[in-house]
Amino acid sequence: MSQQRPYDTVIFDLDGTLLYTLTDLQTAVNAALRRFGWQERTLEEMRHFVGNGIRNLMDHAVPGGEGNPLFEEAFQTFREVYSKVQTDTTGPYEGVLAAVKELQDAGVKMAIVSNKVDSAVQDLNRDFFHMDVAFGEQEGVPRKPAPDSVFAAMNALEAEPSRTVYVGDSDVDLKTAHNAGLPCISALWGFRTREELESYGATCIAETPAHMADIILGKNL
Repeated sequence: MSQQRPYDTVIFDLDGTLLYTLTDLQTAVNAALRRFGWQERTLEEMRHFVGNGIRNLMDHAVPGGEGNPLFEEAFQTFREVYSKVQTDTTGPYEGVLAAVKELQDAGVKMAIVSNKVDSAVQDLNRDFFHMDVAFGEQEGVPRKPAPDSVFAAMNALEAEPSRTVYVGDSDVDLKTAHNAGLPCISALWGFRTREELESYGATCIAETPAHMADIILGKNL
């Protein structure tokens, strides 16, 4: 049966794919904005800001973005607060842990590649998933949609490119998969709607984590 499945390796995005992180990110962002008397951001605004790293997130959230003379102070405040609250309400989406276990039991190799700062990725992977390979944003390594970290994860797993699939929830993830030469499964349960995903060019959309596992294991072929 394992020889018939289409994929042996899966590279996962983290925020919006494996983990719901939006509320804790909002808490840290708004703490930084309050410190400087700026308008706080709604959860809906946050949904559109995430996906391309925390500096980009703050660039959207801070008035004037990186051009604001207080941006670096606000960014540092965000990082300090987020390190304390990053697991307050963060957790796996419903069905994710069961899907990951099903893939693991089937012998599928798995890794996390995220634009979240690497220290947080390591903490969250250790808290929830225990995957052997996890990469977050690191100095000197281009972040997604550059494929560098995806290639590093594949090398660490000794993955065969033709048997590897990428799973994510955003336009950044679709671009990342394309740049890495991989097919992409788009997660409908994440931070983007079906209409948004299709507008980005998504052609394979999983409605639930269980549906995602079925696609990876070839159960719906």
